[in-house]
Amino acid sequence: MSKTMDRRSFLGTSAKVGAAVVGGSVLLSACSGKKDGKLVPLKKPGEYYIPELPDKAIDGKELKVGVIGCGGRGSGAVMNLLDAADGITVTALGDVFADRLGSLKDKLKEERNVEVPEESCFVGFDAYKKVIDSGVDMVIVATPPVFRPEHFRYATEKNVHSFLEKPIAVDAKGYRLIMATAKQAEAKGLSVVCGTQRHHQRPYVESFQKIQEGLIGEITGGNVYWNQGMLWYKDRQAGWSDMEWMIRDWVNWKWLSGDHIVEQHVHNIDVFNWMIGYKHPIKATGVGSRQRRVTGDQYDNFSIDFEYENGVHLHSFCRQIDGCSNRVAETIHGTKGYWCSEEFVIRDLEDNILWQFDKEAAEAKFEQNNPYVLEHVDWVNHIRKGEAHVEAGECGLSSLCGVMGREAAYSGQTIEWDTISAADLDYLPEKLEIGAMDMSKCTVPVPGSAK
Repeated sequence: MSKTMDRRSFLGTSAKVGAAVVGGSVLLSACSGKKDGKLVPLKKPGEYYIPELPDKAIDGKELKVGVIGCGGRGSGAVMNLLDAADGITVTALGDVFADRLGSLKDKLKEERNVEVPEESCFVGFDAYKKVIDSGVDMVIVATPPVFRPEHFRYATEKNVHSFLEKPIAVDAKGYRLIMATAKQAEAKGLSVVCGTQRHHQRPYVESFQKIQEGLIGEITGGNVYWNQGMLWYKDRQAGWSDMEWMIRDWVNWKWLSGDHIVEQHVHNIDVFNWMIGYKHPIKATGVGSRQRRVTGDQYDNFSIDFEYENGVHLHSFCRQIDGCSNRVAETIHGTKGYWCSEEFVIRDLEDNILWQFDKEAAEAKFEQNNPYVLEHVDWVNHIRKGEAHVEAGECGLSSLCGVMGREAAYSGQTIEWDTISAADLDYLPEKLEIGAMDMSKCTVPVPGSAK
């Protein structure tokens, strides 16, 4: 069947070979991913998590939420939460900078008629503790990534449910703290959802289920991409100290963001890890460089080969440079076929379509299809049902994969998982205050050695 076959031709052909409509997808019954007429699953139902994704969270007890990090992502996340559930009250805000906190406070008042009292608005590096200690049930953690492990640890210690924007670690020390805290959160019955929203995006969830059912066979490798133009940056303003400038321009500094292979490309790396069952790579080798970036000290492109057990390889490619070809996608290869996220389609090894997500059917069935809202629906549902649900371990593993690839490119060396996971790598400064910093460490890494 032609890759370019239109939807009407595809559906007409599928009727002839026997098609079954499953939820929002089309599944051909005569698929090559079967053995003796039956699919051979990678995992059995019940051994993997499929979220319930209703349009809105169930009703239940009133919940108080605090926001830590009031910039663009924190502002977006709290609006998504208010769309996801009724009975949610924003009761506390925290940020290092008063102007960013004030912007979200005004936005809540203007757009949602939500008034957060001044006494519940906290500014400074310790604002996260004050928000969590203010009596909230749940907290949105959307600070620059380097701070997220400690904020998650404190929230869990105080029995507060967390939404953690991705990535949730930028170094090995942060990763170990995340993994330890995830176990504590699960033991306490907390609900912890991460900002890897593809886990709550209907076509990705159905794709995951089909792959687990064995439709592409055993996974043999994959390719993941996040190639786009340059992200935002902040020129240094008069009166800004070193610390203030870097935090306001955080997405361009490796100690704050982890570099874009961690901060952004973690989404795509996580998709492969999710599909393969969160088996971590054994080692990584790669290249990267800085060509066009305006501020900061990180790279603007990476190409990494991640090697998993049994000879499985993942090629990871990410770039943030204007004027280049763009692609944001994932492809998973198997013994019976392959899946691609650009069309949410599974094809056999001869390129015949075996399954395709039916977007029109999903939109007819559901009113809410925004994954940024649906992840909060899932978060609230677990809280109101009193069910433990913790995604931090999975997101932590994928975050360290990004760190592993970054360090391979920075150093020019092959980095092993056992080495990076135990490394004494810690990006968080010992002293956190708005003022001067030793910026001699903020240099662009150069791999290898010169002749």
